[in-house]
Amino acid sequence: MGCEREVAEAANGDSDKLKSESIMRLSWALVHSRQAEDVQRGIAMLEASLANSSPPLQQREKLYLLAVGYYRCGDYSRSRQLVEQCLEIAPDWRQALALKKSIEDRIAKDGVIGIGITATAVGLIAGGIAAALARKK
Repeated sequence: MGCEREVAEAANGDSDKLKSESIMRLSWALVHSRQAEDVQRGIAMLEASLANSSPPLQQREKLYLLAVGYYRCGDYSRSRQLVEQCLEIAPDWRQALALKKSIEDRIAKDGVIGIGITATAVGLIAGGIAAALARKK
């Protein structure tokens, strides 16, 4: 609520820098929210603000926050793409490197789970076919 009030107050002012900083704080709060709607709102705000040209460091921050938002929504491939863009701007940025590792770990974990589910399904189907053939004989 405080960030939203700050953005509203900054919108009435003359300083573009103050507006931009307020929007970044609100976006940060939204993508880190526990409410899925807030995370989606933060993603939308950041995507809209990416269209505006900004200095590389600010661009890096926006990309990182977008990556966090997508990670929290479960869109790991999009999150990984965004974090890669961050690392193109700042290859040694620790926060982005840590997020990239988390994303890759999550993708690997989900991949292993997916493979396990697929193997189980194939096993069940093969078992069902074998049982059906056994009954026919």
